Amino acid sequence: VDVLPMSDVTDLSAYSAVVAGSAIRGGVWLPEAMEFVTSHKTALAQRPFAPFLVCITMSMKNENYRRGVAEWLKPVTKLVSPVSEGYFAGALDFDKLPWSFSTLGLRIAVGLGFWTSGDHRDWEAIRAWARSTAPKLQAGQAALRH
Repeated sequence: VDVLPMSDVTDLSAYSAVVAGSAIRGGVWLPEAMEFVTSHKTALAQRPFAPFLVCITMSMKNENYRRGVAEWLKPVTKLVSPVSEGYFAGALDFDKLPWSFSTLGLRIAVGLGFWTSGDHRDWEAIRAWARSTAPKLQAGQAALRH
């Protein structure tokens, strides 16, 4: 397993499966993550692929909001059919975010109580997804060989 920034990956031929993820900003994967999927679409379609996203919306208690997050992965899954999809809460650290209109919106949402800042990652949920995804990646590799 190699863990690499997407921008460092130029060739997928050495990999039998790919797991790729992105934070969400404004309801979409980060531009560099979408560029990775777009530029490697053919290679990704030839091997098992499991995308995931990380966003603060997944920390909300309201299931309607949480279900809506699946829409944000559709631009990725329209390009490459996944064997598994992961949806995880992230961390909201205003010290690491630039001042912008969208971060101002996040600050207002935190002030209104929609979210709380801090680390909302559920490492056990992430591990459980990884454990459940591994056999799907392996089965996909076997199916592609035949």
